Amino acid sequence: MTSLLADVRVRPLTVPASLDAPDAADFTAMVDVRNRIFEQISGHTDHTFTAAELLPHFQDTEDEERFMWLVEVGDTLVGRVGVDLPREQGSRTAYWLIELLREAWGHGIGSHAYELVERTAREHGRTVLQAWAEQPPVADGDALAPPTGFGQVPRDHIARFFLRHGHTLEQVERASALDLTAPMDRIEQLYAEAQAAAKGYRVVQWQAPTPQERLEGYAWMKSRMSTDVPAGAMEFDEETWDAARVERHDRRYLEGGRTLQVTAAQHIATGELCAFNELVLGQDGTAASHQEDTLVLKEHRGHRLGMLVKCAGLLSWPRLAPESPRVMTYNAEENRPMLDINEAIGFVPISYEGAWKKTLQD
Repeated sequence: MTSLLADVRVRPLTVPASLDAPDAADFTAMVDVRNRIFEQISGHTDHTFTAAELLPHFQDTEDEERFMWLVEVGDTLVGRVGVDLPREQGSRTAYWLIELLREAWGHGIGSHAYELVERTAREHGRTVLQAWAEQPPVADGDALAPPTGFGQVPRDHIARFFLRHGHTLEQVERASALDLTAPMDRIEQLYAEAQAAAKGYRVVQWQAPTPQERLEGYAWMKSRMSTDVPAGAMEFDEETWDAARVERHDRRYLEGGRTLQVTAAQHIATGELCAFNELVLGQDGTAASHQEDTLVLKEHRGHRLGMLVKCAGLLSWPRLAPESPRVMTYNAEENRPMLDINEAIGFVPISYEGAWKKTLQD
């Protein structure tokens, strides 16, 4: 691409009421360029979403304020810029992204877009900028390690961009994949061992929408995801979840035509839900599945509940997703208890994500 920076235009994304609306072209084009960028970075299509799957996540802004812009060079769409602002009381955090097609790199377009990120954060009183970027495993050459001491990312074009704009690498997350076409014998054995260790607990399971009797317990566990997982020096607001927020959460998946299964552990004596695991599949039943949140409440750790809910979920998943070839998941590199579980089950590393942070000065 030989276009100069003067040819760049960054304009707000139009979010349509539906994909049949006359103004839906912007949104469809945004999803297409997003998918192309993710494939360029990762080398696979497991991050691909359809416009129908993503649109519900842009419609409901009760839990966060979402801004997105399209980046164009002349008449060509080359990427997108996004800023998400949590609505928690007193939040000072802004989550952001700049995603450009590889052929648009090296022209100053990312730095031009980044000015918009900082300006938007400042205008809304946010002083902590945080972002995640997928990067390949470190090969020969220079690497960066976070203060946690776990994991590393290459000092490549992506890392240099963050460093140039004043961000520090605070954490590394591992992307792992499990082959769902392989025999489940090992998972069955691990599940039986976890059941034997989890005396006083039982497995309960549901698909979205969450049943009325599970809303309160699921909401509490979802709220703990913001406080009880390893985060390094990244900052997360303590989220408030109630039944209404769970229903909004579920609705985004259902309206997008996606399947969400929740597998939980219940403390039999009290009825409390105390651990959970989520598995998700999009509209394409032959695509990769995604393991999303997994958590064991602190007061119930030490009973192999993480292994219990992960194995129970995976063993039941083929009934809902018989053609899905693999499942992907992300974990902080310092989260050894969860990575130990994943590795025992058969997950293998495929890539890494750097978690980056900058605190704005007055």
